[in-house]
Amino acid sequence: MRSVAAALLVLAGCASNPPEPELSLPDPLADAGVFSRSNLVAWCIVPFDAAKRGPAERAAMLGRLGLQAVAYDYREEHVPSFDDEIAALRENDIELSAWWCGGVDPHDPLGGSVGLALETLRRNQASSDLWVLMGEQAFEGLSQPERLTLAAQAVDAIAAEAAKLNSRVGLYNHGGWYGEPENQIAILDKAQADNVGLVYNFHHGHEQLDRLGALFPQMVPHLLCVNLNGMTPGGAKIVPLGSGARDGEMIALIRESGYEGPIGILDHRDELDAEQSLRENLEGLAKLIAAFPADE
Repeated sequence: MRSVAAALLVLAGCASNPPEPELSLPDPLADAGVFSRSNLVAWCIVPFDAAKRGPAERAAMLGRLGLQAVAYDYREEHVPSFDDEIAALRENDIELSAWWCGGVDPHDPLGGSVGLALETLRRNQASSDLWVLMGEQAFEGLSQPERLTLAAQAVDAIAAEAAKLNSRVGLYNHGGWYGEPENQIAILDKAQADNVGLVYNFHHGHEQLDRLGALFPQMVPHLLCVNLNGMTPGGAKIVPLGSGARDGEMIALIRESGYEGPIGILDHRDELDAEQSLRENLEGLAKLIAAFPADE
């Protein structure tokens, strides 16, 4: 009986003093300068999500990943849920950092996706950057001065309306004439608005990588956001961070440039659950950052 009583006392002691839970590992992106998790913006997570999440599920997913901001892209089927998207982000304290406006006609700059974005933001008393991608066909057959004038006038028209919402306009590179950084800088030089800048996507800049050493410092004063991607020139466009042949070079370029704005972290792989894709890129970013000496 004594042995039974002793055993009961031991068990009682264990119940009153349960083992302490294991401490979670420190976040490698908690204090990584411009690459810190608090400075990251989730990008390309709506139409490319194999899980086909709705607004509430998407906001919850971002919360699990510790991401505090999102740049919103969409397809036609997502238009009816615009208001729900903004409401879900607000409920989860996630910033609507930017709104993608694709296929913009510079002859009708306030129509199409820009008009839809402005209307949605007004209706919800919201503000975000507008990432503007202009259609290449509008510039075909024009001289360089004509192209610059057309693009700059369109940018100024959009920027004037965006300013009423305390928003900015970012020229979004996506290939073609409009997507070349030199042309985008020239457009900004010609535009009159001061709430305009650049959004640079590495996944649309594989062929520009060899020029960026000299070009990126010129872009920095204008940059509103930089979206990362694994960089293997000549390979697939979308490559997970940390698996590209020149990813370290990309990270070094940004670090050494003095850029301090937000950093975009991609999904953009429609065969994967967006959470899995984002996690892979977050882990890849952490490994890339760990390879650099700590800033003194």
